[in-house]
Amino acid sequence: MDLSCFKAYDLRGRVPDQLNPVLAEKIGRAYVEITGAKKVIVGYDIRLSSPDIAEALSSGLMAAGADVFDIGLCGTEQVYFATSHYKMDGGIMVTASHNPKDHNGMKMVGPESRPISSDNGLNEIRDRVLEPFGDAPQQGRYEPLEVMSAYVDHLLGYIDAGSLSPLTIVCNAGNGGAGLVIDELEQHLPFEFVKVHHQPDGHFPNGAPNPILPENRAATADAVIAEGAAMGIAWDGDYDRCFFFDENGRFIEGYYIVGLLADQFLRKTGGGKVIHDPRLTWNTLDLVKAAGGEAIESKTGHAFIKQRMRDEDAVYGGEMSAHHYFRDFAYCDSGMIPWLLVAERLCQSGQTLSSLIDARIEAYPASGEINRTIDDPPKVIAAIEAKYSVGAKNVSHVDGVSIEFDDWRFNLRMSNTEPVVRLNVESRANIPLMEEKTEELLAEMQRLNEEG
Repeated sequence: MDLSCFKAYDLRGRVPDQLNPVLAEKIGRAYVEITGAKKVIVGYDIRLSSPDIAEALSSGLMAAGADVFDIGLCGTEQVYFATSHYKMDGGIMVTASHNPKDHNGMKMVGPESRPISSDNGLNEIRDRVLEPFGDAPQQGRYEPLEVMSAYVDHLLGYIDAGSLSPLTIVCNAGNGGAGLVIDELEQHLPFEFVKVHHQPDGHFPNGAPNPILPENRAATADAVIAEGAAMGIAWDGDYDRCFFFDENGRFIEGYYIVGLLADQFLRKTGGGKVIHDPRLTWNTLDLVKAAGGEAIESKTGHAFIKQRMRDEDAVYGGEMSAHHYFRDFAYCDSGMIPWLLVAERLCQSGQTLSSLIDARIEAYPASGEINRTIDDPPKVIAAIEAKYSVGAKNVSHVDGVSIEFDDWRFNLRMSNTEPVVRLNVESRANIPLMEEKTEELLAEMQRLNEEG
């Protein structure tokens, strides 16, 4: 049996050769045997293969003795919400997020929506799939569960509705599921939504829903300009990530949104801890300190960030990859809470999104994440560290290597999910220096790679 769909954090693979209903049924059985779960939330995304895979998964869960609470077509964060809100033993979302349309996958959580990844059960579930199964003496039952109304109420709890004023907002669901939530929220908000690629459609007529790809940004940017909107928002397919465009249609690097959200959240809470990843840090550190909070660095990746947030009881956590985590959302990531907070900030401040962001880009210009395929990543990273750590102010190994000087810094790390090395460079109010050092590092990486 091909089990290559099991990854470090979740399951993803091509349908039907790497993931199909037969395997999904076995995964359901294995999930119950490994976790001991008795009550499990199941939800699925808009992919054409998702209903069949979710049904087979549910059959396996029930055959192993677990009760299934089916929340139907939804986003990953609704599985997180339902699992914690209704105090279930676990939850499984059938989704391949932003992967191509012929792929599917699963994201699994345990009690309190704690992530299940390769270091705490996912590998055991994979290995158990290969063994024979018997049915549980007591079969589990099936129950549909409506969560949208409780979920929307929860989302609205993050903002002060009385402080909102009319705005025009472009929203691009990428034919994923986000449009269904916007339609519900719309009834409670004074905003006019311009809806792009709004209808859920598993054929993905407008391409895979991945707004991080530059070729997928024009539809949102063009609509913002055409409609004179205050901002644009685009989501990936299971809408656990959201991406922002200012009123000029400019795509905003996720790094600057982390700082903005940290600032907005700390204003509400009057302080607290904020978790951030090590790739780009200075802007976040600056804003968190100014807002009376404490910034704490964590290794990149949702399992690491969520655990660190629990350990520190952090109010908010952000990654520059557009994952934003919230303590009151079971420490999980949401693609809906961030844009609500940004819209609230625009209403309260009377400022444009570009004016809020421009000052931060000026203060801490950044390269954005640059990926390079390298034959021997550990060797290249070690050589770069040996060269650049001479005379450095600080060298850190929280995730890859971060090397800091007075007026610039960089992080170089191997991807957790792809065979690439990722580079991020930032400076203090010096765009030419940031660009020069980025080119220098890329040239050095290429030279080391060619030398082998």
